This record gives sequence, structure tokens and C-alpha cells, in this order.
Amino acid sequence: MTFKEIQELVKMIGESEIAEFNLKDGEFRLSIKTKYYNELDLSGREMPSPQPFVAMPPVQQAFTPSAPQAPVAPVAEAARAEKTAAPKEEASGGGGQYLEIKSPIVGTFYRSSSPEKPPYVKVGDTVETGMVVCIVEAMKLFNEIESEISGKIVKVLVEDAQPVEYDQVLFLVDPNG
Repeated sequence: MTFKEIQELVKMIGESEIAEFNLKDGEFRLSIKTKYYNELDLSGREMPSPQPFVAMPPVQQAFTPSAPQAPVAPVAEAARAEKTAAPKEEASGGGGQYLEIKSPIVGTFYRSSSPEKPPYVKVGDTVETGMVVCIVEAMKLFNEIESEISGKIVKVLVEDAQPVEYDQVLFLVDPNG
């Protein structure tokens, strides 16, 4: 099961009324509890019928916790394909148009490859297309997020080691900077 397939599965489960989903394939296990899980009334209310089990292909596991600086190609490709550079008006930034660098995945945001190293980018730095701007850790994989745009970083919108959502804006970039 690829990372993209897992993302699609999570999205489909999130759009359904399934309370809990469990998948086991060899050593790989996936357990998802949705907002409906906490709403379950186990005091006799009839539970919804279970959803049919869907067999998934074997999982290709790739764990790299000791090498966070190593790029993960499928995720980097997804980041390039899904990252948008939509103009955004910044109310407090003098009315200029800024471009956004968004998170292509759900995970934990890190500004540097390790706590003792400096951040990849900071406010005032100039970034080029393809330059690594941060890391998002997802499922024990450290994914380098590359900029799809060039310009000057004007604002970092996420604190280090904070969780981020899919498509959440991480940085604002001035393309004229």
C-alpha cells in the first residue's frame, strides 16, 4: 500500500459514517477512529452494520527515522503536484500579493533536520524552486518539502514541531522579493 493509497483510504473513511476501521496485512496494521467513534452509544442502541472488508495489496514499508535529510521520492513528487502557489492578500503586510507554500501531507512540521541545526529557511531568506524549506514527518517518514516557487519568505505560519493538516499554508512568499 503506497502513501497515496493510505491518504485516499483515510479521505474515504473520513467522508463516510464509519466509526472505526482496522486493516491488517501481514505485519502492517492500520487503525482509524473517526469522529463517530466517540458518539457510539454502547448502552443498547443498534449499531450501524459493519462495512465490507476491502483487501489491500501488500504494503511497501520504508522507514528512515535515522536519516531525516534523505528525500522520499513519491512524497516529493506528490508535494510538487499538489502544492499550489495561489496568490494571497496579506492584510497586515502592506497589501502585497504573496504566494503560499502548503503542506502536501498531514504530519508534524519541522523547520530543520534536527534540533541542533538551523532552520532550512527563515523570514527574509530567498527561496528558489526545488529548495527544501522544511520537513513534515508522517508515519515515521521524514519528508522534505520543496518550494515550488521562488521569492522571499515573508512569514512562517507554523511553529516548529506542530501538527499540520493537508493543504495547510506553511509559508508566505513574496515573489518580487
